Amino acid sequence: MFGMDMMGMMGRLKDLQEKVKQAQDELPQITASAEAGGGLVRATANGKRQLLKLEIDETLLTPQDRDMLADLVVAAVNKVMEEAGDKAKDHMKQRTQGLLPNIPGVDLSGFGL
Repeated sequence: MFGMDMMGMMGRLKDLQEKVKQAQDELPQITASAEAGGGLVRATANGKRQLLKLEIDETLLTPQDRDMLADLVVAAVNKVMEEAGDKAKDHMKQRTQGLLPNIPGVDLSGFGL
């Protein structure tokens, strides 16, 4: 009996690995956007936390706004990376939901979950 349960578990683990790989391959298509300074700086990133686009309002492109511009870029990029990470995590959970039971003591973080 134990052998059948173990075989079933191994099959589900293989299914999980395939679903995780497929979900990871889809992460570049997931995008998130965030802004800072009331929209003066806007950043877009994908689910792999890669910055795709950075838009800066031209009114900030003056020597006197140099420090503020740097602060707004950092703020927008930090926000978008957090948002992209959250979207990626949600995507991974949705794509792998129900494939394995919640087993106490089993760490699935290596699967990106």
